[in-house]
Amino acid sequence: MEAIKLNKELFDKYSGDKEKPLLVEFWAPWCVYCRRIAPAMKKITEEYGGDIIIGEVNIDDNPDLERDEQIEIVPTFVLYKGGQAVHSIVAPESKAKIEEFIREGLAK
Repeated sequence: MEAIKLNKELFDKYSGDKEKPLLVEFWAPWCVYCRRIAPAMKKITEEYGGDIIIGEVNIDDNPDLERDEQIEIVPTFVLYKGGQAVHSIVAPESKAKIEEFIREGLAK
């Protein structure tokens, strides 16, 4: 399973899902740290893909989403429930930090 490549239309569709939360990674191809955290995100997608929707937004291709969601640094991870951002983290340093972020966000 891979993360869903989100554009504005897909972002609106999945972020408003009432049954499953949406985890979004806002990233850019020029971001070295985004490439470094990619293997951890692949494992997160494999492990959590059945429980939550996991997507990614390339901010270069979707500047409106970047602006609307007030993304200032990449990578930024945001967890959405029912259309609302409930938790975010900037540049987590490990898979364990991403998992902790997910657990905290789901508890909200």
